[in-house]
Amino acid sequence: MPTINNHFLKLAAGYLFPEIGRRVDEFTKANPDTAAKVIKMGIGDVTEPLTEACVVAMHKAVDDMSKRESFHGYGPNEGYPWLREAIVQHDYQSRGCDISADEIFISDASKCDCANILDILGHDNTIAVTDPVYPVYVDTNVMAGNTGGAEEAGRYGGLVYLPVTAENSFTPQLPTTKVDVIYLCYPNNPTGSVATKQTLKKWVDYAKENGSLILFDAAYEAYVTEPGIPRSIYEIQGAREVAIEFRSFSKNAGFTGTRCAFAVVPKGLTGKVADGTDIELHKLWSRRQSTKFNGVSYIVQRGAEAVYSEAGQQQIAGLVSFYLENARIIREALQGAGMTVFGGVNAPYVWVKTPAGQSSWEFFDTLLNDAHIVGTPGSGFGASGESYFRISAFNSRENVEEAMQRIGAVLAV
Repeated sequence: MPTINNHFLKLAAGYLFPEIGRRVDEFTKANPDTAAKVIKMGIGDVTEPLTEACVVAMHKAVDDMSKRESFHGYGPNEGYPWLREAIVQHDYQSRGCDISADEIFISDASKCDCANILDILGHDNTIAVTDPVYPVYVDTNVMAGNTGGAEEAGRYGGLVYLPVTAENSFTPQLPTTKVDVIYLCYPNNPTGSVATKQTLKKWVDYAKENGSLILFDAAYEAYVTEPGIPRSIYEIQGAREVAIEFRSFSKNAGFTGTRCAFAVVPKGLTGKVADGTDIELHKLWSRRQSTKFNGVSYIVQRGAEAVYSEAGQQQIAGLVSFYLENARIIREALQGAGMTVFGGVNAPYVWVKTPAGQSSWEFFDTLLNDAHIVGTPGSGFGASGESYFRISAFNSRENVEEAMQRIGAVLAV
């Protein structure tokens, strides 16, 4: 009988979103008459269809696959050059970022990249995460054996937690001790907050001073509306010396069911091997991908390329605006109901204080049982998320308006 990876046994309870699903399933089975009336505003899955530009490009790519002369089998592990070049031109060089096409690695999800990057990092690093935090950053480090066990509040030994709450304007303080790896996510999931250039410069300067690596998750960069807010960490001078960036087509182009993302690993960014010498992370990531990943399909990459066409850019902007309008409706409705509300301006998430001293899971149960609304308990994102609650703007306009009416009625009682 094989042995198992015992680090999995340290994981606290279930992963947040499956636990939400379990509770919703229990509710709908116990209340079959209301099952069809449950509105889910928890998991950040998009609801609107793919844009016409992407669909047309993917249809053409399917036709390509039907003919011997245009058929594509295995593609380059790092992604087709035409997609990598489009990304660099539109997402980086247009913003003054010093990134080249051969530093782009196409993948199937930024969630996977955030986890898989641990394959090329050692197990003796001191790792810092914000609190609350996207659970994948923490749970994958637990699985990899980079942490101790969890305490009662859910924090794991071996991680450095950086609280982000209303009291510090959702801006984490720099670590007071040296850390080797830092996870940052902006616009932030779950709080919806953003980082200014001044804030990101402090992190880049800290990383350069301490030899740290920043893992920067920019999955929601398309939702930045306020001028002057950076959409890439590479807008900060010196960032390519200390940072890897993750991006996705899921939230801007609706690729949650199509799967396409990319990681940026600059050449010259290094880590240390056991004897103290430096080695380029770009080379290690390239080797990791070529060994464990066969690339994203030709059809999907053609769809992603269409995002950067003139029509694609206009249509993507329309999608993002649609979800941001949902966020505005949610934000203003909850404020009108007397709740303390954050986010929803530069991100598709609204982060609220739970009412009447309820815990985040108690408020979850209240909304599910009394309003038939599903959100995300803040404590599922970390100890500092307790007494907060996340509501997603990824939904139809009809559902958003109906949900706000229901929540308003419950809070008015």
